[in-house]
Amino acid sequence: MIVIGCDHGGLELKQTLITYLTSIGEGVTDCGTYNSDSVDYPDIAEKTCKRYLDGGYDFGILICGTGIGISMAANKIDGIRCALVGTEYAAEMTKRHNDANFLAFGGRVMGPELAISVLKAYMNAEFEGGRHQKRIDKIHALEAQEETE
Repeated sequence: MIVIGCDHGGLELKQTLITYLTSIGEGVTDCGTYNSDSVDYPDIAEKTCKRYLDGGYDFGILICGTGIGISMAANKIDGIRCALVGTEYAAEMTKRHNDANFLAFGGRVMGPELAISVLKAYMNAEFEGGRHQKRIDKIHALEAQEETE
């Protein structure tokens, strides 16, 4: 099960990814937006990430115009490791080494074919653990440090 959300700049790409995911049998929860009216990407990031953290999802997808703002907002939420990816290699490595639980895409900068190819690369990769888990633990320690300051 995958959770997905976008602002107005990512609406078209979101629909493409939902169509692809459902065509391969994946369940998808759509957290909006649902039309082209302007919305603030931090609100969509928060809503979608909190839905993911409630449990039951394999990973999440966030989309804004460039993917930059929505990924920055998502990474402010404890437990979220959102990677803005632009290539199949980056998507594969963010799963293998960073165990990213969210992908971010730029709806105005990435075409639908590449987005699907990048998504496939992420979905086909497995987290390697080992030395990479140690690094993820350090990311979590940074989150905890922010809370105590």
